[in-house]
Amino acid sequence: SLPDLDLELLHDPEDELLCSNLMDVVQATLGRAPLGSKRCSRLLMPAQLLAQVRSELQRLARSEPCGLRGALLDLCVEHGKACHDVGHIAVDPAVVPTFQLTLVLRLDSRLWPKIQGLFASGPAFAPLKLSTGFRVIKKKLYSSEQLLIEEC
Repeated sequence: SLPDLDLELLHDPEDELLCSNLMDVVQATLGRAPLGSKRCSRLLMPAQLLAQVRSELQRLARSEPCGLRGALLDLCVEHGKACHDVGHIAVDPAVVPTFQLTLVLRLDSRLWPKIQGLFASGPAFAPLKLSTGFRVIKKKLYSSEQLLIEEC
C-alpha cells in the first residue's frame, strides 16, 4: 500500500543498529537508577520488555524526518503513584532533536511486598525486575500537534 511504501522510504537503515545501541544505554541507565536514598538497586529489563520497547521506538521514529537519530528519550519508572525520572538520552547528540519520547516503565507489581523496605532500610543491593507493561509518550518538537500516548 502507498502509506507503507512512504514509511519504507523514510526508514533509516542505520536505525536498527542505533536502536540496539540505544537499548544498551537504556539498560545501563536503569542499572544506575537511584530508587531509594539509602539503598542501591539495579533495574532489570526482561527480554520480552526489551524487544517490545525496541520495536515501539523504531515504529514511532519511522515517520520522523531524522528517524531515531532525531529523538530525545526521557526514561521514567513508575513506582506506585509516583513516576521517577531516571535519565535523559539524546539518541544522536550531533542531530537537532525533532521529537521527544518519554518511556514510562513499571516495576513488577508482584515484587512490591518484597521491596517495600527498599526505601527505608540501610544500604544493600537488590536487583528489581520491571513489568512487561510500559507507556510511551511522543511529542513532536517541530509541530503543534497533540501528544501521542501509547500504552503497551
